[in-house]
Amino acid sequence: MDPAVERWFEDESFWKRTFPLMFPETSFTAARENIPKIVALTGLATGAALDLACGPGRYAIPLAQAGFDVTAVDLTGFLLDKARERAAREGARVQWIQQDMREFARTAAFDLVLNVFTSFGYFDDEAQNRRVLENIYDSLKAGGVFVFDHLGKEVLAPRFQPTRSESLPDGRVLIHRTKIVDDWSRIDDEWIMLEHGKATSHRIRHWIYSGREIRDLFASVGFADIKLYGAFDGTPYGPEGQRLIAVARKPR
Repeated sequence: MDPAVERWFEDESFWKRTFPLMFPETSFTAARENIPKIVALTGLATGAALDLACGPGRYAIPLAQAGFDVTAVDLTGFLLDKARERAAREGARVQWIQQDMREFARTAAFDLVLNVFTSFGYFDDEAQNRRVLENIYDSLKAGGVFVFDHLGKEVLAPRFQPTRSESLPDGRVLIHRTKIVDDWSRIDDEWIMLEHGKATSHRIRHWIYSGREIRDLFASVGFADIKLYGAFDGTPYGPEGQRLIAVARKPR
């Protein structure tokens, strides 16, 4: 197994090259608009919140502005620098921490934990992905809520395209060559960036989950009252959904 593929998420050059595509300004606006929807789904309007794998702070910053006491964790220094710059511009107070999600835990510290934008299932060893969930469970207070956002199998399957391309605003062209591998357990995606007559390639791979698989996995860690939605607005989960949203609670 290629170590570069196994640890693709540690490659800062990938995040730098794809940043304009993955995090356009519209994505920050959409995240801000999702905050009141998350409040409605969870029943939490204040408290201590953790944004795990926070990226450039799309959710951490508006959460802080909404009155939450926010801690935001990410492994990538480049993305955290972007988050700090934006938070400073917008006057948001967030505790930014650079750490691997497999290592970060604060026992019974948070009322709310977010893990969004398909930021789960990065690790080839399933036990390490489970460890992330165990850390989240440990970090929640009794009665605390976990909000999870992923690209579910039921959403992906009817829309799957093995090859697609898009032109970026800066003139670059991005080609995706995607394979579903291991009996629909993982996605293997090659990102080919064309720029000034040269091609740069990155491969990413992560686990994908059905609604039932996520429900069973969360329950096995100890979560209860697990509800699935097709979007943050609370629409039902299924092939017509936009995402796989799960809201789960740590028992009191």
